[in-house]
Amino acid sequence: MNPRRILVTAALPYANGQIHIGHLLEYIQSDIWVRFQRMRGHETYFVCADDTHGTAVMLRAEKEGISTTQLINRVWQEHKTDFDRFLVSFDHYHSTDSEENRSLCQQIYLSLREAGLIAQREIEQFYDPVKEMFLPDRFIKGECPKCKAKDQYGDACEVCGATYSPTDLKNPYSAVSGATPIRKVSQHYFFKLSDPRCAHFLYDWTQVRTPLQAEARNKMKEWLGNDALTAQEKLSDWDISRDAPYFGFEIPDAPGKYFYVWLDAPIGYLASFKKLCELRGLDFQEWVKPDSVTEMVHFIGKDILYFHTLFWPATLQFSGYRTPTNVFAHGFLTVNGEKMSKSRGTFITAASYLDAGLNPEWLRYYFAARLNASMEDLDLSLDDFVARVNSDLVGKYLNIASRSANFLVKRFAGKVDEAALNHPLITQLRQAAEELAAHYEAREYSRALRWVMELADAVNAYVDTHKPWELAKDSAQAQALHATCSVALEAFRLLTLYLKPVLPSLALGAETFLSIAPLTWADVSCPLRAIHPILAYQHLMRRLEAAHITDLLVRNGATMPSELGAVSKAAVQSVVNEMAVTTKDGIEAIGAPISIDEFAKIDLRIAKIVDCQYVAGSEKLLQLTLDVGEQTTRNVFSGIRSAYTPEQLIGKHTVLVANLAPRKMKFGVSQGMVLSASGQSDAGGIYVLEVDAGAQPGMRVR
Repeated sequence: MNPRRILVTAALPYANGQIHIGHLLEYIQSDIWVRFQRMRGHETYFVCADDTHGTAVMLRAEKEGISTTQLINRVWQEHKTDFDRFLVSFDHYHSTDSEENRSLCQQIYLSLREAGLIAQREIEQFYDPVKEMFLPDRFIKGECPKCKAKDQYGDACEVCGATYSPTDLKNPYSAVSGATPIRKVSQHYFFKLSDPRCAHFLYDWTQVRTPLQAEARNKMKEWLGNDALTAQEKLSDWDISRDAPYFGFEIPDAPGKYFYVWLDAPIGYLASFKKLCELRGLDFQEWVKPDSVTEMVHFIGKDILYFHTLFWPATLQFSGYRTPTNVFAHGFLTVNGEKMSKSRGTFITAASYLDAGLNPEWLRYYFAARLNASMEDLDLSLDDFVARVNSDLVGKYLNIASRSANFLVKRFAGKVDEAALNHPLITQLRQAAEELAAHYEAREYSRALRWVMELADAVNAYVDTHKPWELAKDSAQAQALHATCSVALEAFRLLTLYLKPVLPSLALGAETFLSIAPLTWADVSCPLRAIHPILAYQHLMRRLEAAHITDLLVRNGATMPSELGAVSKAAVQSVVNEMAVTTKDGIEAIGAPISIDEFAKIDLRIAKIVDCQYVAGSEKLLQLTLDVGEQTTRNVFSGIRSAYTPEQLIGKHTVLVANLAPRKMKFGVSQGMVLSASGQSDAGGIYVLEVDAGAQPGMRVR
């Protein structure tokens, strides 16, 4: 494998708001890819910056009574803190309001002008006579010219979806002052995308030279047509200037004219990398020259595909810079099937997620488990979020170490049996490495993690079969115990390696526990060694509790008006009251409502019935031996003899009330209660609860 040199960027967050989980979808996706490339040994740099210019930032600073510099410095620190806490591993995080960006913007503009690709022409725009400023599209509101909906923005209607020019709005008004705007003519500067050189280049770059996603390439055809000549007809020149007052960089030789934010923002990618090059002694020109053998990859949302696949490549091509190797676009994030909503508490900020006590790696894992290489939208189902994190990470992956490690520490001084590590199970895990790498490379993270969890299932099945907790009871089985735990922990090491791009902090904890150096992809073939004893296992990740989600929603619903909050509470109480209703004949009435705190006291666990026997002297009881994921099995007496024979129950997975106080009975001690369903007076029979395939002993039921 030849080492690669890769520059990776993610879209620049705007310095006018907080980072939310919709933003994090992109930064987590790109960070996983970057961490994977580093593990493969490739020279990879990951840069980003705050997008600081434009009217919105200027007006917000004015509203807060501070300077734009004070505002963007404060927001930069907030954004950087959020990214750090979510383990997004930028090599450099910069600002578009930097001297590096100013210099590059001016140089690129002058190169485009020298190439004959800058034009000047007068345009008519809406002007706010009170604020004495030209109004960007999003700062003009009025009635949609198509459907007549009120309070629509100046570029598109959110009701009917129509797009139009701001001057087409009916009864327009300024969103800044409320004044009726007037029409005013101004001289603007344009990048001549309609030039034949640009049209031919863009058609070739999007349809031939660049391996864009299929959805992106098809979208390009909508914008460009089926050939370069059609592209020349369909492309419009790009307005790259804005009038004062405006927060941004002034255009050379054009007093009072500023670069439009979408010209200087993507140049901010190069500016951030240029600053990194200065800090680390890298050759900036070697990376950005037209014939560079390095790679430059952009991760973006599909809503800004137009800027990154038309304006940006053309800007680079005709100003003397290399063009992107690829642009990876992703879809939008919804929560519980709907757009993020403040009124529902699902407009979730990065800070509120962390303040509610949620582990950032829970979200990293969930996103990765759902992400693929397409531009389709991704839904964060909060119920699925809880279930998947607990099932996969706690119930499968970490369960392997928790059930094996301490036997090795207590019985064998933490030293593995190296001879046992040639087991076929270990060979199976090692052979998965290259195909898993291919999935990570292609950004098919969901496929990679689905396979990793299938491997984890195989390892847990191995542990269930060999039962180290049983082997530990017999001194004659010491060698088998040693081999079983060694195989399990080597498998855990390999699973950790495969999960490391997604879960870097958890992997670090596992590396420390296993007494190994930081894992790289090449370490697939470097097994645990007896000369480096493992440490006693301590919990590496706690479970995601329903209370975390409740706290999260409450924190993000705190922005609701107080009267809406009161209505919401009343609505919730009405639902609770409606639960105490009469049911169908033969079914017991539902009991009085309890609080979530009362329910949380009951610890329900998945239990595997590993043995079952009749109880001598009892006509009602069966004696169950249960595996609940503990080091020893549990004994439970259950009054289900009238419905089942022992043979019918052995091997089934059911639900146990695990924290019920032990009950001393005539036949022995019962350590819990197995759940079953029945009608009134058992008229409809007794039915032991069974669980879905994949549930493992010890998993908590919620």
